[in-house]
Amino acid sequence: MWHFYLLLNLASLSIPFLFSFHPKLKFYKLWKYFFPATFIMMAFFVSWDIIFTQNAFWGFNETYLLGITFAKLPLEEWLFFICIPYACLFTIYSLKKLLPKFRFSNKTTDIIYFSLQTILIVTLLYNYNRWYTAINFTYAIILLGLVFNYKKEALNVFFPVFLILLTPFFIINGYLTGSWIDEPVVWYNDAENLGIRIGTVPIEDSVYALSMQLTVFVLMERFQEKYALKN
Repeated sequence: MWHFYLLLNLASLSIPFLFSFHPKLKFYKLWKYFFPATFIMMAFFVSWDIIFTQNAFWGFNETYLLGITFAKLPLEEWLFFICIPYACLFTIYSLKKLLPKFRFSNKTTDIIYFSLQTILIVTLLYNYNRWYTAINFTYAIILLGLVFNYKKEALNVFFPVFLILLTPFFIINGYLTGSWIDEPVVWYNDAENLGIRIGTVPIEDSVYALSMQLTVFVLMERFQEKYALKN
């Protein structure tokens, strides 16, 4: 199973990539926004990933890897930061185009935002000494605050789609963290997280996924706005 992590990445990417060329979706036309936004996101998340790996806050099971590494991260982990955001952003923009009214009202967005921020802040205050929880939640709190105050309408669109994406997220992360297979592809040092898991998935991973996808989404929206102003 040395290729398992690679197969998960490719499986996640395959259908969104093929349907990117569908005449009603044409997601390929957004590549000029997606890739710069993704590379900016990676500047934060990959740096954090490298440091966490070096300090054994998490790590990778070589049984499921090709054995190719860059900056001490397996190739598959690098691909993760492209394949998963691609699948998620394809879904967001497809629903945005096909179902333009599929969004939360300002009131619903406010309730979700303030509830989520309260949970994140309170949890952080009591667990600031756990590195994964602390860095993950701090980033999410700052990101959500900035988006809510400067581009709230993005959350109206993002929140309902993210709730849908949680299902495939838990399936993929379930495989990565050891559900349905003999050993986890990615292991975690529970001393650096809350130790709360949904199945085999650390609860922090859901916040991590939210932050990663929201970062790419708001950057893509920003890049599109700048492009529109120039033209």
